[in-house]
Amino acid sequence: MEVLGMAKNTGSKPMYEMIFHTLRERITKNEYKAGERIPSEKELCSEFGVSRITSKKALKMLADEHLIVRQPGRGSFVADTASASAVLKPFDFPQIARTSGKRRVIGLVITHFSDMYGTELIYGMEEASRENDAFLIVRRSFGISGLEETTIQQLLELGVDGLIIFPAQGEYFSAEILKLVIQKFPFVMIDRYLKGIPASSVSTDHIQAAQEATRYLFELGHRHIGFLAPPPANTTAIEERIDGILAAFVEHNLLVNRELWMETLTSTMPNVFDPQARVEDVDRLVEHLRKHPQITALFAAEYNIALMVEEAAGKLGLRIPEDLSVICFDSPEPHEGCRITHMRQDQFSIGKQAFENVLAMQGNEPSISRILLPAALIKGRSTAPVRKD
Repeated sequence: MEVLGMAKNTGSKPMYEMIFHTLRERITKNEYKAGERIPSEKELCSEFGVSRITSKKALKMLADEHLIVRQPGRGSFVADTASASAVLKPFDFPQIARTSGKRRVIGLVITHFSDMYGTELIYGMEEASRENDAFLIVRRSFGISGLEETTIQQLLELGVDGLIIFPAQGEYFSAEILKLVIQKFPFVMIDRYLKGIPASSVSTDHIQAAQEATRYLFELGHRHIGFLAPPPANTTAIEERIDGILAAFVEHNLLVNRELWMETLTSTMPNVFDPQARVEDVDRLVEHLRKHPQITALFAAEYNIALMVEEAAGKLGLRIPEDLSVICFDSPEPHEGCRITHMRQDQFSIGKQAFENVLAMQGNEPSISRILLPAALIKGRSTAPVRKD
């Protein structure tokens, strides 16, 4: 039942349309920014004095307009493409693309990017676009499969000549990606690849990089090494890093104790928006280190996890690197004098080669290739030989 007389139409618009237009305006004015959660059905009921059915209908309209992405059990979040969609309908874009003559437009769909990982990728793509008199359009998916599918659809409607895709993590790859394969549309994946499916990719040689990092820890005398990562489900980059670590252990005739590993850290995943998740991950790391005092080194799958290790170690009074060595993938710090030892991926080259490969597919039958680039070991102040007590 609607209250305060708000169930009545104002002019010719029913209440759910009024709520839709109000929220739409807040999104276009950036009051709700990309990736932010908007009010829930219950919160909208309180704000506008309407029933749950009315607020639900308004949110559905926003989702249908691709302004928000709805995640069951978590809420509704502003889509990265919301601002553009609100101003110009997708079907208007192909005409704009065609006016550019022979200049090609490549779309990038990426989960997220920051100085930790992703910015250098885009620098490489932008460099390749200028060298080839082409253009790059960037859209984030925040690791949300539904938003990834919507973004791919919109870029195709825009009339892009090819796509570069950093796919969302998940058990299955997007149906839109599989459609691209079937239709032989020019696209290249970065960071990971599709198992058993003919699609080109450009990424780091994750097996080689993880193997080299583990060898370095062995050289320092470490044997009780923990690996820290998000869940590896269908994420080939993480799976290959695990393969590299296991290969190094086999190479040195050592047994792996996977009880020392943690593959349940979720706060660094691009589709996790809750700051409390990081607090919980740090607490889990504290408990893990307390439970396994024999650990002398931790190999973090990414830089932000390494930062959480520093925080957890501090809570336990452990010194880095005296009591605990830490190594990870990537770092925003400069090569010289960096704090955390890491395997630095050649993001610039990955991005540049991905862009050039998509361009090379234009007008040709897409040839399938998997390009692997080496990572470099950058020694920082977070690793040291095992302490002799």
